[in-house]
Amino acid sequence: MRLILDLDSEVPIYQQIRDRVVEAIADGLLAPGASLPSTRQCAVDLAINFHTVNKAYDLLRREGIIRINRKSGAVVHPDVRKATAELRVGADWERRLRTLLAEAVVRGAAEEEVMAYVGTALEGFAGFAEQGEGGGRG
Repeated sequence: MRLILDLDSEVPIYQQIRDRVVEAIADGLLAPGASLPSTRQCAVDLAINFHTVNKAYDLLRREGIIRINRKSGAVVHPDVRKATAELRVGADWERRLRTLLAEAVVRGAAEEEVMAYVGTALEGFAGFAEQGEGGGRG
């Protein structure tokens, strides 16, 4: 897995790491059970402080996306693609999505353009079509 970060972005580096890992899982580049590099190795590869990587991994762990233990290190949670009560109730992702949609509105994007992009993005995620059939999208 190769992470590409924007060091000039307003988004904190730990959040970018977290987001790239989530995207890699959605894209099928990281499968459930796949190992992630150690925090130290990831920090060396990205030329950043290992505490930054540790913060990203801890966030992913708290969200139930990865598991961390001393023997196997950080691995993608085996049940990562199963719906959770937290997701159904509405978590932080709804606020982040609302903000992104608000940015599109503020920048004058047409509803059709936004909906087309959302559809294309969802279809691009590995396994989404199979998961979404019969009840995921409407």
